[in-house]
Amino acid sequence: MQIDLEQFRNPCSCGKVHEVSVRGIWIEEDAVRRLYQMLTEEEALGEFIAPVIVWDDNIKEAVEEKLEDVEDICLDEICLDSENLHANNRGVEILEENLPDETDLILAVGSGTIHDLCRYVAHQRRIPFISVPTAASVDGFVSTVAAMTWDGMKKTIPARAPIYVFADTNIIKEAPHRLTASGISDLLGKYIALADWKIAHLVTGEYICGEIVELEYEALKEVVSSIGDFAENDGESYEKLMYALLLSGLAMQMTGNSRPASCAEHHMSHLWEMEVINQPLDALHGEKVSVGMMQIRIKYAKIAEAIRAGSCNVRPYEGLEKNLLQETFGKKGLYESTIRENTPDPMAGIHVNELKAVLPQIADIIDEIPPAEELQRILKEGYCCYRMEQIGLSDALIEPSLRLSPYVRNRLSFNRISKMLEIE
Repeated sequence: MQIDLEQFRNPCSCGKVHEVSVRGIWIEEDAVRRLYQMLTEEEALGEFIAPVIVWDDNIKEAVEEKLEDVEDICLDEICLDSENLHANNRGVEILEENLPDETDLILAVGSGTIHDLCRYVAHQRRIPFISVPTAASVDGFVSTVAAMTWDGMKKTIPARAPIYVFADTNIIKEAPHRLTASGISDLLGKYIALADWKIAHLVTGEYICGEIVELEYEALKEVVSSIGDFAENDGESYEKLMYALLLSGLAMQMTGNSRPASCAEHHMSHLWEMEVINQPLDALHGEKVSVGMMQIRIKYAKIAEAIRAGSCNVRPYEGLEKNLLQETFGKKGLYESTIRENTPDPMAGIHVNELKAVLPQIADIIDEIPPAEELQRILKEGYCCYRMEQIGLSDALIEPSLRLSPYVRNRLSFNRISKMLEIE
């Protein structure tokens, strides 16, 4: 399957012409053979004389045989130590130290961490990179931003999108199912992200694009429709999942940020990744996203029910909870950076009467999200995480996580808006 990218470059009903910088995406068996052919063709990728493969030791062991021809024509290969490898300051430093100065093209072979490191370094060096996903584990393969932990803070940092994506289903379907389940979980989180975007638009007039929203819903439909097929190791189901993940990434590329794909559910994941209220977790990004999504969905349902019952009151916004931030983020040395992240305050300008007037519409948007029971059923069928204990957290952390997580990003979520709501 080759994704038709021209359809995303047409003038949009939102009034914008969206930028899609990726030149080609292939999701198919033996896609790495296509990569090899293009690297040896002058009119395709033959202009690059010093390409370098970047992967980690686990990935190299799993896929090196399939990429043997590609590796032979590269200037070098950089094999990173997978133990404690993260998309952070240290990971960038290691990659920068090992990447030859003459490198003119990076081949990112791996999943989320490898891609974030490569897209960031490619951006810094102003050279292109190519994406070779080895698992359908995240939706950021074609993103223009890198999700990084920088000086202890989770950041979305400007980076470079790949010029091409070669998603080889023969490789992807051999990945551990836990990685596939993480990709399913990451996608399902879009139910919350899209609702948050719609609510932010309703409350503040924040820009929203209906066509991008529909693109994300199409991605969700693709993954839900094939949720039961992965146990059969069916190549077509993996193709559908990778297509959905790449659609979500294209939605981010068209918007210029991660707004269509990340909000309150990701804020929960980011908080846990920052280890402000918890110990380090042996959980994948998508696993934390799906658990965060479940807790957010349960909270939103309670508020929607109170709105319908007339028992949800709006109170004036009281500003950042600075004492709380000092007691929590401050203990990690992150108080000042958290205040900077939340300046200007995305809640500024939301008035009591205006919020009160749109509460019924907010309840309607919440009702569009599948109920928690339905989300749990889908997650169970995909062998995904949905309970706190499955990622190493206790239920006692649910309330502090809901309260603190909006502060990890300067992005308006309904979870953050709920600080102005009081249920009788």
